[in-house]
Amino acid sequence: MARIQVLPPEEARKIAAGEVIDRPAALVREFIDNALDADAKNIEVSIEEGGIRLVEVSDDGIGMDRDDLALCIEDHATSKITRLDDLGTTRTLGFRGEALPAAAAVAELEIVTSRKNEAAWRLCAHNGTAKLDGAARAAGTTVRTRFLFDYIPARKQFLKRPSSEAQLCKQVFLEKAAAFPGVQFRFIQDGTLKVFLPSGVSLKDRFAAAFKLDQFLPLLHHIAGRGAGFSFAVIVGGPGLSRPDKKLQMVFANGRRIQDWSLQQALEAGLQGGFPNNEHPVGAIFLDVDPERVDFNIHPAKREAKFRQAGEIHHAVTTTLRAFLSELLRGRSFTLPECSAPSLPFSRTPRQTPGRTFYPAQGNEGREPDGKDGAADQASALAEQALYEDAEPVDSGESVIAAESAPPYGVLTFVGRLWGVFILVAKGNRLYLIDQHAAHERILYQHYLSEPISGEKLLIPLTFNAESAEEDAFLREHREALARRGLTIEQDAPHVWRLTTLPAGWRATDGQTIEAVLALPRTGTNFVENWAASCACHTAIRDGAFLDERTALALAQEAMDMPDHHCPHGRPIWVEIMRESLLKGVKRL
Repeated sequence: MARIQVLPPEEARKIAAGEVIDRPAALVREFIDNALDADAKNIEVSIEEGGIRLVEVSDDGIGMDRDDLALCIEDHATSKITRLDDLGTTRTLGFRGEALPAAAAVAELEIVTSRKNEAAWRLCAHNGTAKLDGAARAAGTTVRTRFLFDYIPARKQFLKRPSSEAQLCKQVFLEKAAAFPGVQFRFIQDGTLKVFLPSGVSLKDRFAAAFKLDQFLPLLHHIAGRGAGFSFAVIVGGPGLSRPDKKLQMVFANGRRIQDWSLQQALEAGLQGGFPNNEHPVGAIFLDVDPERVDFNIHPAKREAKFRQAGEIHHAVTTTLRAFLSELLRGRSFTLPECSAPSLPFSRTPRQTPGRTFYPAQGNEGREPDGKDGAADQASALAEQALYEDAEPVDSGESVIAAESAPPYGVLTFVGRLWGVFILVAKGNRLYLIDQHAAHERILYQHYLSEPISGEKLLIPLTFNAESAEEDAFLREHREALARRGLTIEQDAPHVWRLTTLPAGWRATDGQTIEAVLALPRTGTNFVENWAASCACHTAIRDGAFLDERTALALAQEAMDMPDHHCPHGRPIWVEIMRESLLKGVKRL
């Protein structure tokens, strides 16, 4: 038997890091926790090759000074607690000071940070070595790791394929974002923006957007309750929204997603009798517990928790849900806490269209809702919403949209959707096939020309070079007009520009964005129209995006009411087929 030996510190760190950093998703989890603890309002996560090649998290939080940065990669260095007893009062997501040292032990770690109105600093650390020097950055922190486990083959061989690791990273990202609707989140995978979750929405809206339930918003409910030392909110679907499994049942405690069978069982028990056999409710419990009454320090990744009053919490959740279900099934309205529910227009930015409220189905490209018929579900959803909000019920048969005044093409009847491209509507003896992307593009284009475009500040500005002094002069002359349309550019030096704001919902890559900006001077006096067309193209719904019946019909009606029935690039947005043509085609005329 070998004699006991003390491992070298660098080897001990690598082994201990495995309890905290076992795959790229763990890096995403730890870095987002640090960003949230730093009071960030904008968080951007970027990964490459499933996070194995790169994990980067940028935020606009309070940042660190030089001394804190130099200390942050030391084992158990933390600003959140000073002794064990502090665990009874801390509300931060992180507290053990393990994440950054663990990341530096298994990957190449780089941190760039700055406090407001102070100099920025960069720290590069890996395998026991560290280098600290000056940098350039606005207030906040960017943490990135490269080449995870490259020097530890025994661990790297147990990672999944990059696509699988990327999905795990995305899941962690969504779980973090779900509990913090006041923070804006962006998720970029291999250079492509995959998820954009704006801030300033309700907990219900954030949960729906994160987990692809936008089209079922009328079926989701917000319920709240409290007890001694704890409060909770439950976002839950009514009997019309269920699944054959429990994949969309979640428990969050003090902002963390945890695995807690007891509370998940409380969700099921509280809604027992309201769902068909073998179907399970969709919902999430967001629990806020006094830190003295919960212990998260029992699992390396804080996935589990011990509650001092677990029975009381279980009982409160169960009885509140039972009361809710009882009122719901009786057809009476249930008194809930006030919670904002802004309409979500096609552009995914706050905008109202008179007489219409749009509820687009986001993130469901190319498919209908699982196992459901879209039209029937939407009719059911609207009927249920009307039942509990004292509104007029919507007929579940043929749906029509009422216009404020007689539109040029009259009131349309929804027929269906085709190939993820066309919306089919009818009026009289005419059938219209409407290109949903082109139609939405025309609507947005007209809106962008008539009103300012809301902008979204970039955490990391994009730099680009003008090709000539004439282009410099053109950009300087028109940058105020562009700023009113969501594009803010600043000049750092001759021919050197910095792009700091883009229109909300902009989905082009960095290269496509810079190309669109550089194309502006070549458009002469039509630069505003050109930029509005680019904005409309990059924010309009895509081919394959699922639109429920109500949204599709509203889009079709507004598109046909437009004075110009072409997209900004000149393509027609719809084609018309006469009833006689169809009858002739089958030899009935």
